Amino acid sequence: MFDAFAKVVSQADSRGAFISASQIDALSAMVAESNKRLDTVNRITSNSSKIVADAARSLFAEQPALIAPGGNAYTSRRMAACLRDMEIILRYVTYAIYAGDASILEDRCLNGLRETYLALGTPGASVAVGVQKMKDAAVAIANDTNGVTRGDCAALMSEVSSYFDKAAAAVS
Repeated sequence: MFDAFAKVVSQADSRGAFISASQIDALSAMVAESNKRLDTVNRITSNSSKIVADAARSLFAEQPALIAPGGNAYTSRRMAACLRDMEIILRYVTYAIYAGDASILEDRCLNGLRETYLALGTPGASVAVGVQKMKDAAVAIANDTNGVTRGDCAALMSEVSSYFDKAAAAVS
């Protein structure tokens, strides 16, 4: 996994070229927006337990068969595994936000996850709904303008949403 700077250097080096003006401008914009990115990661991280618990609670209220006897989240052991998986996905989303790059999320978390869930009989569609619920909560928390760096965060929130969308698509 490369950060944005290493990625630009690696690409330029593989072409045997200097870093272009547009690449420098893009990196400059990223640096200028870095406080918003860090605020977003900090807010999601600080509220991770609440994000996961609320998403799971909402998912199980909508799909009570999951926690009923015979359901995929029935028994405390299975429930704990479900919450653990949601937390892991959320953690890797924060890594992607921090790096500004989905590759760590894809390579270390999502790669092979659908196949694992299929092998375990875990309903991927339900996991995807849980991920979408985490997305809604995380974006709402991150997009709250109180006590964070001021400015337009629309592009960053779109990026944050895209990481959750990748995760939901990977498991469904």
